[in-house]
Amino acid sequence: MSDKDNPVGVGPLAGYRVLELGSTVAGPFCGRLMADFGAEVIKVEPLEGDAVRTMGKRCNGEPLYAASILRNKSLIALDLRSDEGRDIVKRLVERCDVLVENFRPGQLERWGLDYDTLSAINPGLVLVRISGFGQSGPYRERPGYGVIGEAVSGLRHVTGDPDRPPTRAAVSLTDDFTGLYAAFGAMMALLERNHSGKGQVIDAALYECAFSFMEPHVPAYEKLGHIAHRAGSRLPDSTPNNLYPTRDGSSIHITAMGEAVFKRLAAAMGRPELCGDLMYATARARSDNHERLDALISEWTAKHDLAELEHLLQEAAVPATRIYTMADIFADPHFRVRQMLVDAPHEALGHVTMAGVVPKLSRTPGLVKQAGGAVGRDTRRVLEEVAGLSAESIEQLCIQGIVGCGAPGDLGRCQSA
Repeated sequence: MSDKDNPVGVGPLAGYRVLELGSTVAGPFCGRLMADFGAEVIKVEPLEGDAVRTMGKRCNGEPLYAASILRNKSLIALDLRSDEGRDIVKRLVERCDVLVENFRPGQLERWGLDYDTLSAINPGLVLVRISGFGQSGPYRERPGYGVIGEAVSGLRHVTGDPDRPPTRAAVSLTDDFTGLYAAFGAMMALLERNHSGKGQVIDAALYECAFSFMEPHVPAYEKLGHIAHRAGSRLPDSTPNNLYPTRDGSSIHITAMGEAVFKRLAAAMGRPELCGDLMYATARARSDNHERLDALISEWTAKHDLAELEHLLQEAAVPATRIYTMADIFADPHFRVRQMLVDAPHEALGHVTMAGVVPKLSRTPGLVKQAGGAVGRDTRRVLEEVAGLSAESIEQLCIQGIVGCGAPGDLGRCQSA
């Protein structure tokens, strides 16, 4: 493929402009996905900075999570509580394709930034609205972070060990899937706009996006009255698909529920006769007898060290792996070859390593150009180039505390613990 076929830095969303008013995780994650693929994303923060800057670890005072989730974005700071700040939003909306927000339902309306007002300024505008419980319904006004939506969706109920209270992943999982659905909705609306010329509203609710992952359990309740419960490391009705102990005190996850894969596992175990046993001969039988089968597999894995098992099962083409830590990921060549660990330039830290872009597009791939940086780093440029304000007007807005114009920090390095 020539450079002409794959111009550096030109993603499939090049030419689209997104205004991101969303805060914390779901809204910024939605914007980050679009920025990764070439959209010009203008991130609006309050003058004190987005709450996401308070999350995660810091290096020399710099928030590392924010460096990733705010990457590839133009960062501006506005006081949206002021009339002047909201007037700037309207000027920006006129030249944007998408606006992303995740305030409580009704907040845009109270600010005079409702969709009717914004679409009168720009009839093609796609408004992405992310909230805990959606823009309608009896729970509309309830506050809701991702983990609250996860609990209401039923997903939290099935997460963890059966003899313990429900647990959670140590990341903002529901915020991330909602940001992903919201970005998908925006892309569909932009495609439809090519035919109609009109924008529309995307209503993405945290609890609904989490609930969509409960797909297998919905018809099971309606037809059978079955309420799914926590199953620990095992995936119910998919056997074997569990975590098994190793001789060196570690564990290995093995997934071999399909007929051909189970035959390969049985052969690797030196137990090919299991495939002819009526208790294990079919996928349904294996799930019905999962406790016995898991015990047999555990007995076998406990006689081998983790590395030996990984090698043996890879040779047998059986899906199996250790549970990776971040240290394992950084040491694994596959992540680097696949560009899943990328070093992004950072104005204060030199660079920050972060997760790469997914999915991989063959001709117009996404790209990480720059880490997120100082609050208001790009305010002056964006207000001049996009909002059409003069340098004198911007300076006056800065003096009045309506906008913030940040300056890059000094180059620094993390100190070792």
